[in-house]
Amino acid sequence: MTMPQIIFLPHADICPEGAVIDAEPGQTICDAALAHDIEIEHACEKSCACTTCHVIVREGFDSLAESSENEDDMLDKAWGLEPESRLSCQAVVGNVDLVVEIPKYTINHAKENH
Repeated sequence: MTMPQIIFLPHADICPEGAVIDAEPGQTICDAALAHDIEIEHACEKSCACTTCHVIVREGFDSLAESSENEDDMLDKAWGLEPESRLSCQAVVGNVDLVVEIPKYTINHAKENH
């Protein structure tokens, strides 16, 4: 069985060229990205307590495990929320390739710009 791939659409800061990575089924989108040096913000240490790792799953959305009520509550606060929005620290990869867009902005009150 082949590993699912995650195709990241270009993002000015994080991956200007876009990226295609292999992901392990059962891994979260955030962990897969970080393992391949795609620095998705994750201010709450992946505990589903912020929206900085918000992504929009453009293809393959239905292959992801259902979002929890917690995740849905957090997503309501995300900038640029769309029906295919997920928190990448909570979205677990299945067996289907994904096309993921990292939104241009995050709402991150914890981030300090020093």
